[in-house]
Amino acid sequence: MQCLLVHHYNVVSFDKLDYCATLNNTRILDDKANFSFENGDITSPADVKRVLRKHKIDTIFHFAAQSHVDLSFGNSYEFTNTNVYGTHVLLERAREHGVNRFIHISTDEVYGDVPVGAADLGETSILAPTNPYSASKAAAEMMVSAYRSSFKLPLITIRANNVYGPHQFPEKIIPKFIMLLQRQQKLLLHGDGSPTRRYLYAGDIVDALDTIFHKGVIGQIYNIASKDEISNTEICHQLLDIFGLEHDTPAELKEWVQHTEDRPFNDQRYATDGSKLAALGWEPKTSFDEGLKKTVDWYRRFGEVWWGDISRVLTPFPVVEGTEIWTKEEHDDLPSSDGEAVPEGNVEMWSQHAKLRLDALTGAK
Repeated sequence: MQCLLVHHYNVVSFDKLDYCATLNNTRILDDKANFSFENGDITSPADVKRVLRKHKIDTIFHFAAQSHVDLSFGNSYEFTNTNVYGTHVLLERAREHGVNRFIHISTDEVYGDVPVGAADLGETSILAPTNPYSASKAAAEMMVSAYRSSFKLPLITIRANNVYGPHQFPEKIIPKFIMLLQRQQKLLLHGDGSPTRRYLYAGDIVDALDTIFHKGVIGQIYNIASKDEISNTEICHQLLDIFGLEHDTPAELKEWVQHTEDRPFNDQRYATDGSKLAALGWEPKTSFDEGLKKTVDWYRRFGEVWWGDISRVLTPFPVVEGTEIWTKEEHDDLPSSDGEAVPEGNVEMWSQHAKLRLDALTGAK
């Protein structure tokens, strides 16, 4: 949002403020005359209609999603509800309201696993999602395609590689590992650590979105692709280097890395071809080494205070109970269906200042 505001767009952030949110991300923009915040849920037709009318929205960037793959294995209904039904609501309200552009943010995971040595996948490749998260995003894409065909909605779809950078909630691997090292705790590495992902720095993603906004063709799909393919084990090594921690020998590495049970299913790698977007003049500017150092610097300064208590997500497999994060052990200890109340005392994951601001925005007493 900060980067978009620099371009002098009038930006409205429409956010449910789910477990991974914090109003600190919007509080730093309070002094911007061209920024507004609206609390609401894309699964609520009334919420969406209200915001579109109130702000006379002419362009939608649809980022809203349940996006953490680990959680999709134990909370898949919520992924279908938000990612598929929520997208449907947004599309229908956009059709009724009328917009100039609707840019739908998808993921490279809809392509499924790409074997080592196979060619990078272009935008016309078959979708073959392998987990509940990627399946929900592929399903959302089908609804987007249908609205383009049926109602001629001015739609563009974007499939991006893994994004990292400042402000990312520490359930994702890079900020999670940074926060663990800051606390002098071991890195929790799923399986053997060999799966690879291609990483894009957040600032480069914003530049790509701006390029597509101005130059992208309605009805087209664009991969936002990086060549920085990094294994989970390599991320461990690079972060240990930045923190100045010894890891050259197996014994030293064992001091800082703990291998845990893998996901129920884990794609080995994703690989997408970004030549279509490159033809519009975009290419990533930030190397993984440079972006990682910038990201570590931000979390060293703000990571412990930005969201409040993040201890529950710094575990191998956190789960969601309602709108709150629990460790797997805490979740297993919850009452089942015998009518007992869920224990109280779990705080929201935003700072007290931000919580007070949310109360003011919503009229809560």
